Amino acid sequence: MTAPPVSAPTAPGGLPDLRSLSRSELQALVARMGEKPFRARQLQRWLHRNGAASLDEMTDLSRGFREALRRHAALTTLTAADERRSSDGTIKWTWRTADGRLIESVYMPETDRKTLCVSSQVGCALGCTFCMTGTMGLTRHLTPGEIVDQVHRANRRLIELGEGPGPRPLTNLVFMGMGEPLHNYEHLKAALDLLLDEDGPNFSHRHVTVSTSGLVPVMRRLGEETQVKLAVSLNATTDAQRDALMPINRRWPIGELLRACRELPMRQGRRITFEYVLLGGVNDADEDADRLARLLHGIPAKVNLIPYNDNPGLGFRAPSPGRAEAFLERLVARQLTAVIRKNRGRDIAAACGQLAAEGARGAGAPGPAGNAPLTGPGVPG
Repeated sequence: MTAPPVSAPTAPGGLPDLRSLSRSELQALVARMGEKPFRARQLQRWLHRNGAASLDEMTDLSRGFREALRRHAALTTLTAADERRSSDGTIKWTWRTADGRLIESVYMPETDRKTLCVSSQVGCALGCTFCMTGTMGLTRHLTPGEIVDQVHRANRRLIELGEGPGPRPLTNLVFMGMGEPLHNYEHLKAALDLLLDEDGPNFSHRHVTVSTSGLVPVMRRLGEETQVKLAVSLNATTDAQRDALMPINRRWPIGELLRACRELPMRQGRRITFEYVLLGGVNDADEDADRLARLLHGIPAKVNLIPYNDNPGLGFRAPSPGRAEAFLERLVARQLTAVIRKNRGRDIAAACGQLAAEGARGAGAPGPAGNAPLTGPGVPG
């Protein structure tokens, strides 16, 4: 199948969305307006270093220039629809987009880092059977501006809460929220460029991780075109097992996925993180641990074991703590680097696999559109 052409994201009303424009696109916009080139850098800094929510905040731009900008472009900003705080310090935000869709992002503070889990789509097309987001279907891709604005709104709110100095309390980003990031690759890549830019938040590529369920053709592009870290959601050790849990495996089975991992362009010293959700009685046997060690042999790898987080109605359960520890011990005995990842925000449905924009239908957003085919920005035929 062929991906549709990617056009510049627009705001409601059809004007270009300032938040989604790249540095070169801002320069072109300023030139069309007859303004001096330095205005583009001013805009870039206001939009992405300061996270300005409106043109009126851009106080060193003349009123005339701001009025002209309103005629040529629009600035869309996410608004907070809900905030839930966990007993462990995790915060889950539900954001409303300009067209009324709801998405979620999750803040996870640690002693040495402050991480935001970012969404890339409204819903998800992949339909993984253990994930609440998969039950939503895919409504649409997020624009680059909507992706990066989750970071800006979170930074602003964290400053208000005293969680760190401005303008950027956050230190790390993980693209593990709602959606499959590589299904929305062109917009993801544009968002990464904005987030890594020195006139923007200026995150280090070492502190940004993109997760994928296994869109094999797009993984190489990510490796060739960025230096961010990759996490692969594996969750099974046989094709039959993974077919049942993750329908994407029927298109790119484990052998193809791991071959792509072995061939991935990697910076010296980098490792791929393999995420493995432990489902009690499904994929947590000793035999699964042994197969996993064999499958990953020769790949620079780290394994994150994630005990399943309860999602009512999906029919799965977490393994016992003893079973998870036994699984870990078998991996470590076979020279794999592995950890059991601490689940954060369970009490506010903010943990891995639990994001589903609760209340979306009741808050003005249209309902899910069902499992859409894997077409979209960056997905090859």
